[in-house]
Amino acid sequence: MQKRFGGVVALRDGNLEVRRGEVHLLLGENGAGKSTLMKILAGLQRPDAGTLEWQGQAMRFANPAESQRAGVSMVHQESLLAPHLTVAENIYLGREPAAPFGLIHRRKAVEDARRLIEQHHFPLQADWTVQRLGPAGRQLVEILRAIAHGSSLLIFDEPTSSLSHAESAEVFRIVREMRDRGTSIIYITHRMDELRELGDRVTVLRDGETVFTGELGGTTTEELIRHMVGRPFEAVYQRASLPPGQEMLRVEGLERRGVLCGVSFRLHAGEVVGLAGLIGAGRTELCRAIFGVDPIDAGTVSVQGQPVRIRSPRDAVRVGMALIPEDRQKNGLAVGLPVAQNMLMASLERVSRFGFLNHAQEEAVVAGQSTRLNLKSASPGQLAGKLSGGNQQKVVIARWMTRGANIILFDEPTRGIDIGAKIEVFRLIDELARGGAAVLMVSSELPELLQLADRILVMRQGRIVAELPGQTTQEEILRHAALGGGGTERVA
Repeated sequence: MQKRFGGVVALRDGNLEVRRGEVHLLLGENGAGKSTLMKILAGLQRPDAGTLEWQGQAMRFANPAESQRAGVSMVHQESLLAPHLTVAENIYLGREPAAPFGLIHRRKAVEDARRLIEQHHFPLQADWTVQRLGPAGRQLVEILRAIAHGSSLLIFDEPTSSLSHAESAEVFRIVREMRDRGTSIIYITHRMDELRELGDRVTVLRDGETVFTGELGGTTTEELIRHMVGRPFEAVYQRASLPPGQEMLRVEGLERRGVLCGVSFRLHAGEVVGLAGLIGAGRTELCRAIFGVDPIDAGTVSVQGQPVRIRSPRDAVRVGMALIPEDRQKNGLAVGLPVAQNMLMASLERVSRFGFLNHAQEEAVVAGQSTRLNLKSASPGQLAGKLSGGNQQKVVIARWMTRGANIILFDEPTRGIDIGAKIEVFRLIDELARGGAAVLMVSSELPELLQLADRILVMRQGRIVAELPGQTTQEEILRHAALGGGGTERVA
């Protein structure tokens, strides 16, 4: 398969063969062409060249409806749901149960959706509107919609990137069960620990080309990584801690009705503090409250020893804060604007004089940050929404590095990015801390917190219930605290 987007080659020679009743892993770095190849298979994009055979017949799907009628369904990494509709309406969208006289049997749709939700123990309600759900909830709805189609080929594009350990385990169970029924599965993941849980065979893409296909059992993880990145690669990152510097942020007694309850903690210069907890524990809500996105009912915030009132993100930015949000496409990027504008929108005063932009200075700043972050884009004028997930995240980080923020809140910074991009993000976080910034990092990937954090705060039901040392704590102890295995504790 071949596919170009303007001057960018997304697929140069993409080849994939999937057998009946197997889980076929599709691996590669961000921008390798995985999602493009799958979108062609799902009828979302048309190839420029190449052939597609489906069950022995030459096919070319003009749209998603054609691929679904043929028996192909896709669980997308970035939600394609209708946010104003309910969970049930999204699950059965386009296949609504019919009532007499051409009407929709809404009650049956809700009842069927409720049974499907209960069968898989997902924390959803059939009558909830999708717009109230976070990335994890929307991902679960995408999975249920694909299951409800009863397809013979299911494509999972990073299905667990937003999910908790328990929800990921349920997705694994679903995948195995469907494989045992004869359904073929294409499974895209950047989580190397998931490979052995699920895969039968594996294909690796690099720079738009298929570079490896083989049996997973006969291939080591190190070999797969080498195929993905094209060179020997150290997959384990361990940050060296620094002595904490001056206090940069103090939060005391933060309250938001039904969400946060008496949250207090401190961040120091040079420190990376992890924030662990289950989905719904209040981690994202805490970051949003500190950054002024959501109002608080009580509590105080101090920056470098001075109390501040933060009633909006503008107030937070003025005192040196930055938020890299969980959902980068919805809240972190202006996807319809170029890379350069996204990178500079928080620092226009740096590249302007008397209200006029200095284009030479603008280009110099963007070029410098692109080199510093190893940003891969066709040009500074490329739309941010067209970048791979890892490069989109780099643009969001570059915006605040350009601004010079010194209190940085990272909410799931590695969600949906490949192992190479993850290591680059880890190094950027370390670079920021070594430059004197204070970092708060939310992650559902407990090994990431143990690799990066000096301290780890554990949240449960809107409260901080434990504080643990970062690099000496065992993963099971951290998970136990998040699940509620004891009262509030501090481990030095």
